Amino acid sequence: MAAKKPLVGVVCDRKLIGPHSFHIVGDKYLKALMLAADVTPVMIPAMGLNSDVATWMEHLDGIFLPGAYSMLDPEHYGETSASETFDKDSERDATSLALIKRAIAEGMPILGVCRGFQEMVVATGGTLNQLLHEDDRYQDHREDKTQTLDEQYDKAHSVSFTKGGLLAQIAGCNEAMVNSLHVQGAGTIGSAAKVEAVSPDGLVEAISVIDSSNFAMAVQWHPEWKVLEDDVSKRLFARFGTACKQHQLR
Repeated sequence: MAAKKPLVGVVCDRKLIGPHSFHIVGDKYLKALMLAADVTPVMIPAMGLNSDVATWMEHLDGIFLPGAYSMLDPEHYGETSASETFDKDSERDATSLALIKRAIAEGMPILGVCRGFQEMVVATGGTLNQLLHEDDRYQDHREDKTQTLDEQYDKAHSVSFTKGGLLAQIAGCNEAMVNSLHVQGAGTIGSAAKVEAVSPDGLVEAISVIDSSNFAMAVQWHPEWKVLEDDVSKRLFARFGTACKQHQLR
């Protein structure tokens, strides 16, 4: 009998579709976890303060934080919203932040992408830059939504990996080209996190958690997109999957 694959919880977004509220996760994230990390994804509903974090932690072998169109409420890092047009998802905020803190404390593997990266930044004591395109220090990191998805997710800029860092070790190189589809990004990095990659304009694009006893990393770009066609993306998901398998055997 084949060994059971690790169960990885994927935090849902709460989305209003018509008059009803749904809990959803993008198909691309689930497929990347199955195909590149070799794990079985399980969707965690965004129930906020009603989430049974203890039960999830008891049964899961890893946590995955996907991207989303909503923005993390800036109240979580002591600021007010810079735009009234931002979509928010308070139930996801509460669900993700609680799971991140518990997973770090218990040594459960975590991988975050885009919004998930921003959640990791805030959960480890950092803040977000809410409008990167209005900050003269940075290039415009947004996608052009008039383009096709293939064009939107095409490589947009390079990232340099921190010398001697975990991500550099995983990637097996010092630099890689990545896509860029985000309005917000890292503002400040908390003392609990380590910078793993930066873009040419100096924006932090990846972090890891310093005090975690297991794999705990997040990236601002979207490695899940056509994951099997990009070597660095495959390596990142594979390393996360390996960490989940190791946690499963504890």
